[in-house]
Amino acid sequence: MLKIASWNVNSIKARLTNVLAWVRSAAPDVLLLQEIKTVDENFPALEFEDLGYTAAVHGQKTYNGVAIISKAGLSDVRNGLPGDGGDTQARYIEALVGERLRVASIYLPNGNPVDSEKFSYKLAWMERLRGRVRTLLDNEEPFVLGGDYNVIPEPFDAHEFKKWANDALGRLESRTRLRAILNLGVTEAFRALHPSRQAFTFWDYQGGAWSRDDGIRIDHLLLSPQAADRLAACDIDKKPRGQEKASDHTPIWCQLDIEMP
Repeated sequence: MLKIASWNVNSIKARLTNVLAWVRSAAPDVLLLQEIKTVDENFPALEFEDLGYTAAVHGQKTYNGVAIISKAGLSDVRNGLPGDGGDTQARYIEALVGERLRVASIYLPNGNPVDSEKFSYKLAWMERLRGRVRTLLDNEEPFVLGGDYNVIPEPFDAHEFKKWANDALGRLESRTRLRAILNLGVTEAFRALHPSRQAFTFWDYQGGAWSRDDGIRIDHLLLSPQAADRLAACDIDKKPRGQEKASDHTPIWCQLDIEMP
C-alpha cells in the first residue's frame, strides 16, 4: 500500500520541526509540499534524507515553491507547468515515483484581489493545468496531482461559504475551472470516498477560525482512472493545525493499492 500526502507548509524553514515530526509519525511514502518559500539550495534535503527520503525541489525566494519527497526515489523530474515559458513562479513540480506512479505537487495561484491581474493569472494557470491533465490522461498511466488548489469546490466545502463567495477561492469562475479539470476524467480522492462529509484543510490565522472550526477545503488529491481504481483510503489529518507554529493548512493523504520496488 502506497501512502501519498500533500501539505502546504507555509515556509519549510518555519515549520521544519513540525513537518519532520509528522513525517516520522505518519510515515508517508510520498509527501507533496507547497509554499516552501525557499530556493532549491536552502531546502532541508539532508534532514529528509536522514529519514529515508529523496527530495526534488522547485523553489523560489520568499514566495511560492514546491517539492516532492519520496521513499522510492524520483525520476523524470519536471519543473514548471507547461504552457507559458515566461511564467517564473515556482508552483508546479512533477516526477515519477519508483517508475510506477507519476505525482505532481501543485500550488495553484490564490488569485486575490479578483479585480486585478492576479485573478486573470489564476484562471489562465488553471487552463494550463487542464491542458497538462489532458496530456497525462492520454498517457494512460497512474498519477496523483496533489496540492493547494486554492479553490473551494462547492459551498459545502466551507464552514461559512458566503464569506468566500466573492473571494478568488470561492468565485464561480474558479470552481467552474476546477470542475472542468475533473470532467476530463480524474477523481477527487477525498470526495470520492466521503461524499457527504464536511471537512476542511485550511483555517485562517485571523478571527479565531481554528478554534471555531471555521475552515475551508482547498487542498486536493486528483487521481487518474488508473490510480483511482486502486484508491483504498483518503483522509485529512487535523492534528498538525493545532500545534504551536502551525501552518494554516493541514495534511491530506490517500492510500493506493500499489506496491513499490
